[in-house]
Amino acid sequence: MQRFTNRVVLVTGAGSGIGRAAAVRIGAEGGSVFCVDVSQAGLDETVASITAAGGAATGQCCDVSDEAQVRAAVAACVAQYGSLYALVNMAGILRFDDTDAMPTDSWARVIAVNLTGTMILCREVLPHLIATRGSIVNAASTAALAGLPCGAAYSASKGGVLAMTRSIAVEFAKRGVRANCVCPGDINSGMTTDIVWPPNMDFELIGRISSLSGPKEAEVMAGVIAMLASEDAVHITGEDIRVDGGTLS
Repeated sequence: MQRFTNRVVLVTGAGSGIGRAAAVRIGAEGGSVFCVDVSQAGLDETVASITAAGGAATGQCCDVSDEAQVRAAVAACVAQYGSLYALVNMAGILRFDDTDAMPTDSWARVIAVNLTGTMILCREVLPHLIATRGSIVNAASTAALAGLPCGAAYSASKGGVLAMTRSIAVEFAKRGVRANCVCPGDINSGMTTDIVWPPNMDFELIGRISSLSGPKEAEVMAGVIAMLASEDAVHITGEDIRVDGGTLS
């Protein structure tokens, strides 16, 4: 399939995990991919992978919670490629904290990256997506749909992303822009690398967030994200698609 030929897609969190898998898939389908991440090394690897396969890609470091950096990244994308068809918002961070001992700055950082960063990207790209009648795919989570032990900040951020995405979908439907979420569950995305578990973590509860068939690699998300970003999903907006191996079934 070449669903993104002559189309430009900005992917955040593209330096690893689900963001990288989505960027590589979109590049393989003919898209020009503008990759954003806080890790230059990760970006370099993703861009190299796409271009080695014959695709077109550029990378730029960006902290999505920083408005100035986001504006600069979006401007650089449009300056280089001339337009913007889709935004794939996969940048995010995960922390586990005992809720009754959660530091306020930990809460604030998770919200800043996962929710506020997603909003800033959506806000800055919407004028361009209106022009191309494009789409947004945001990263929510099964944590937006069910309780995550010791994950109050992460759950709140992803619940906010889901609600915000539905609002955008309704507000901009008549202007030709679609907005959807994916809700990954039990995906090896690298997000849990170096996780520090809180003192009172009850590991028996981890079964609540485990899939029926075991964890899967980030690539299982890529096809779903590409479909939602493409015209194959022309009649899908305001939706959340679970990719969780039956975790919440």
